[in-house]
Amino acid sequence: MIEHTLEMKKQLFPFEERGCGKEELEHMGFNIAIDGPAGAGKSTIARRAAKELGFVYVDTGAMYRAMGLHILRNQIPREDEQAVAKACQDVKVSIAYESGEQQVYLNGENVSGEIRREEVGNVTSVISAYPKVREKLLHLQRNLAEKEDVIMDGRDIGTCVLPHAPLKLYLTASVRTRANRRYQELTQKGMDCDLEAICEDIAARDERDMNRAASPLRQAEDAVLLESSELGIEEVTSLVVGYAKERMRKGQE
Repeated sequence: MIEHTLEMKKQLFPFEERGCGKEELEHMGFNIAIDGPAGAGKSTIARRAAKELGFVYVDTGAMYRAMGLHILRNQIPREDEQAVAKACQDVKVSIAYESGEQQVYLNGENVSGEIRREEVGNVTSVISAYPKVREKLLHLQRNLAEKEDVIMDGRDIGTCVLPHAPLKLYLTASVRTRANRRYQELTQKGMDCDLEAICEDIAARDERDMNRAASPLRQAEDAVLLESSELGIEEVTSLVVGYAKERMRKGQE
């Protein structure tokens, strides 16, 4: 299922309406924003599409996971928003590209592998709702997109981080489908896991992401909806690349 929503608007949406601040952004690269719930395959699709298009892939979720790892390592209660906000002052998250792959650094340490742990994801799901955490990473994300052709995925890219993006996509799938994908991924790595527990965890993440006060997960009004429950990775990637080429071609007319 692919659904076109409203036609792309040429004007930027006022940032104050989206709760994202009022600063003006200068757009110099072609940006593709991919939003959607946890486990929808955003990172996999974005990475593959970026390679095919020759774009820079920016995994914003990895940046938030680095923050989550810092909170976990320092045994800061994830539910204590004030303590988490204070801890943000001691965190420096940076991105580097090595052999074409994004590497995430936390205070100078490459944590690209460690941030993928399940417990890091659970902490991240909670703290990513806090305004101070989002504010910490927003500037870095926008800077990466200003002068490069990028594909950026996350929960609020099209609605907040890059409201000016010429192409916005909302990638989703049913909770059961996403849980099955995660289960297969973990079992292939030899990890012991429970499908029903994963399903409950994904549903809980959806609830938190969609109802948080700061930049909740939602489909941008001018985004293309991609429901991928019945589609494979290659099919979805092909659709994303096709939409990108179409928008770039229209932009040159």
